[in-house]
Amino acid sequence: MPAVPNNSCYYAGIDLGTSGCRLIVIDGNQVVRAEARVIYPANIAQTPDLWWAAVQQVLAELPAAIREHLRGIAVDGTSGTLLLADAAGNPTTPALMYNDARALLQAQRIAALAPRESGAHGVTSSLAKLLWLLEAYPDQPHAYALHQADWIAGKLAGHFGFSDENNCLKLGYDPVKREWSAWVKALVPEALLPKVYAPGDRIVESLVHAGTTDSIAAFIATGASELGDAVTSLGSTIALKIISDKPIFAPEFGIYSHRLGDKWLAGGASNSGGAVLLQYFSRDDLQRLTPQLRPEIPTGLDYYPLTKTGERFPHANPQWLPRLTPRPADDVQFLQALLEGMSRIEQEGWQRLHELGAPYPKTLRTVGGGSRNPAWMQMRAKLIGVSLVPSKHDEAAFGAALLACGTMQRSFQCA
Repeated sequence: MPAVPNNSCYYAGIDLGTSGCRLIVIDGNQVVRAEARVIYPANIAQTPDLWWAAVQQVLAELPAAIREHLRGIAVDGTSGTLLLADAAGNPTTPALMYNDARALLQAQRIAALAPRESGAHGVTSSLAKLLWLLEAYPDQPHAYALHQADWIAGKLAGHFGFSDENNCLKLGYDPVKREWSAWVKALVPEALLPKVYAPGDRIVESLVHAGTTDSIAAFIATGASELGDAVTSLGSTIALKIISDKPIFAPEFGIYSHRLGDKWLAGGASNSGGAVLLQYFSRDDLQRLTPQLRPEIPTGLDYYPLTKTGERFPHANPQWLPRLTPRPADDVQFLQALLEGMSRIEQEGWQRLHELGAPYPKTLRTVGGGSRNPAWMQMRAKLIGVSLVPSKHDEAAFGAALLACGTMQRSFQCA
């Protein structure tokens, strides 16, 4: 690690991901000066105590000279993960994770009241989880409803009751009016709802800055900041996000928007993606077959790759069927046809967003494991018709660090 000048200022980003905790520290020039990571033990339930122990561990690994000159810290966490806490921040319920889908009846209650464009719809929304927790633990001294990032940020700040506009979208916060709507207050006690800050805003009397969700932190880390800058995440699923000058809400197409400064991050996520590839090929198979792909010679097969029935975006249809036949005898041809189908889904997603008022991508950055497949990159660039540019960084913790040093706030203000 390079020597640390005593007069430098440092900014830390903490990413609470699905499998562990990552810390990145940058200086005022956005140069990474320290990193640390903790992987959660396998097959163990995530708890607030687990998160806090991991955060303490990564912070303890920082050199003393950096800790002494830390000027800001921001936290990102998994979207929709929620718990309740008392006035001192002690958890009064378990944490329900981002993919917990037990709140079916609560989601139905929300659907009867929430406007169609609200981010609180669905069984995995944090508002549905909040209603479930209030009913399951009625006699606890609940004081705060806190997302994963909120609770950790509160532990760092020494006080609780604040959140950010991105995490609160699924709690029913209105990012257009920047307020808690009356229909949300009709469902839950208003006193439980956090004070909402813009991502990157400093929390008073602390080094802590308001954070964001893990996926938005990863977007910020890429360096995308101008209208029309787009990012595709090619992981188990395919997630699209683009910077727009206005919000796009179209739940019938699985499209929603997050506020970032004076701009908006519009997008959606398809169920297609790397999970489909792993249904047919091992990772070793993919590594062996990929160099044999011929992206300049299309297969002519019209696939819609899904692991099972149901799609979220660009078609929000639980009955949408996979299309994976006929299957050629040649595995290389089959793999190429799958990648071509995924590329068409992505292109249709960008087109759908554009039809609804978002810019068509001017630049396109790619994150996730699929970004390391050059043949897939070539197919996508040709079909979408846009320049693929490298990401500045591919770690969400780097995006959180940018929030802590104020870079995001400056980048996402309209001229």
